[in-house]
Amino acid sequence: MTDREPIRIGPLQTDCYVFEGDGTRPIVEENLKIYFDADEPVYLPEDVRRWRQEIEEEQRTRAVAGADRRWNHPRFAVETIAVTRSDDVEDPIVEIRFSPSDYFTYLAAQQLDDRRLEEGDGAGFTLREHYLAGRDPVTVNGFLSSSFGANVAVVTGKDNRMLFSRRSPTVGGNAGFWNSSANEGLSGKHDLKDGVPDLFGAARRALREELAVHQSDACDLELLSFGMDLGHHQWAAFFLAVLPDLSEAELRDRWSRGVDDKWEHAEFRFVPAEPDAVLDFLLAPANCEQWTPCGPALFFHAIVRLMVRRLGDTGEGRLAVERAIAPAVARAEAEAAG
Repeated sequence: MTDREPIRIGPLQTDCYVFEGDGTRPIVEENLKIYFDADEPVYLPEDVRRWRQEIEEEQRTRAVAGADRRWNHPRFAVETIAVTRSDDVEDPIVEIRFSPSDYFTYLAAQQLDDRRLEEGDGAGFTLREHYLAGRDPVTVNGFLSSSFGANVAVVTGKDNRMLFSRRSPTVGGNAGFWNSSANEGLSGKHDLKDGVPDLFGAARRALREELAVHQSDACDLELLSFGMDLGHHQWAAFFLAVLPDLSEAELRDRWSRGVDDKWEHAEFRFVPAEPDAVLDFLLAPANCEQWTPCGPALFFHAIVRLMVRRLGDTGEGRLAVERAIAPAVARAEAEAAG
């Protein structure tokens, strides 16, 4: 067992490492401490700076030719992230220090296994070999962490249904895979509040742009946990959003009239927001190999949180979900056996 072992739920394992939280206790907004200096861009090694420049030039050439192109936009790189506890009731406090980055830097840094470094003591190695292999992924150079996503699990309050979304075949990463109900990458253009990155704002934007859940809709939004996709070295914040005044049918009616980012999803599936039903969907043989890395962790923490709220006890809420895993695994094995 390693300190950064990825999540397992029965036979389902992804590259997601749960950094903080298990769904039992939310991280309240005032206990999320964000630091950001807009005048201190993330440091880039010479090779990565050159790769980024190549990407920028390629996209400029495509634009001149009238071809499809990728637009650069401001992002944030995670320089440090740390967790402490409050003195009184030991509530989690998460502190994150961001640096300015952008989408082209993210694309350059995502070439973890594709190119070899030519400069410095890493010459001859890939980015993963030089910067990640044998090291703590949480504390490595910030330029590698130029992606931070707000991932939201949605539950309809009127009929207690949890929403799963399948990514469209046309999206960039994990196309066609089951994922969070809604998600957005933290954006330097849309998600600054009082001069610092706003994770809760990004989650609300995901609800609005992808699911037509608007600011005036009642929404009980909680930040549950943080995880990292170790394969792509991408950070994620996991949120639960309970919509007390909406049902599955009412949401689907809204979507029929149009959604800002409707193209991002190919399919929606609602299941009862109960441990058995959620675990059955996660572990179903047809779904088990079709999950984004962070999707299962998000939904596991979401159903834990719902059970804690229902039972009024953190231990009993977590155990109610833990006890449901073995029967769900047995049902999935029986289904696979035909």
